[in-house]
Amino acid sequence: MARAAAVVVDALAAARRRLAEGVTTAALDGVIRGEIEKAGGRPAFLGYMGYPASSCISVNAEIVHGIPSRTRAVAAGDLVSVDVGVEWGGYVADAALTAAVGKPAEPAARLLACGRACLAAAVAQCAAGRRVGDISHAIEATAAAAGFQVVREYVGHGIGVRMHEEPQIPNYGLPDRGPKLVPGMVLALEPMVVGGDWRTEVAADGWTVRTRDGAPAVHFEHTVVVGADGPEVLTARWEEFA
Repeated sequence: MARAAAVVVDALAAARRRLAEGVTTAALDGVIRGEIEKAGGRPAFLGYMGYPASSCISVNAEIVHGIPSRTRAVAAGDLVSVDVGVEWGGYVADAALTAAVGKPAEPAARLLACGRACLAAAVAQCAAGRRVGDISHAIEATAAAAGFQVVREYVGHGIGVRMHEEPQIPNYGLPDRGPKLVPGMVLALEPMVVGGDWRTEVAADGWTVRTRDGAPAVHFEHTVVVGADGPEVLTARWEEFA
């Protein structure tokens, strides 16, 4: 899984280097697929339940599962969320980041900072003996303290030989609830934070999830191993260039 995670991060890094005004989301997806295949991995999203691309690229009010397009060029100020999954050697890793095209405006900068803080708060809960609800509560409380809401209809998840495994990890909830965390458990933590109301809708393509009120959204994700004394973040390296 550590090798799969390293390929995920390399693919995200390649996409981040390419992200600029005028670049199409399909071009970013092509860069990601090339990086994965160069490393001997397989894009875990490609063909998953019929999904047609190697990554999910969501812009502004789109939260997750945005399908890359040859006709969708990003513009200055856009918030672009890039989500990548890789299968390597029979194991899967998954990570996502949101970045602005150019310098973000102040509201967007605050939202970006909040999303990253929510992910850090979630990771800090990944120690043996804690519960899934501790992760969920940490995400929600961090977002609320900054004046933002979290998406309730989509969740983080266990990950390993399959991309989506138990347990589900909501981005809201009460502490000391849900399954207990044990050493060796691997989780994909993915706070989705919105600048308006948390309610969502699915676009006509059947995949792209966006905010119902059109408010911007950010999505950050790490693959994390639960340790006896604390977390091991397999995808931590993307924080160096996000």
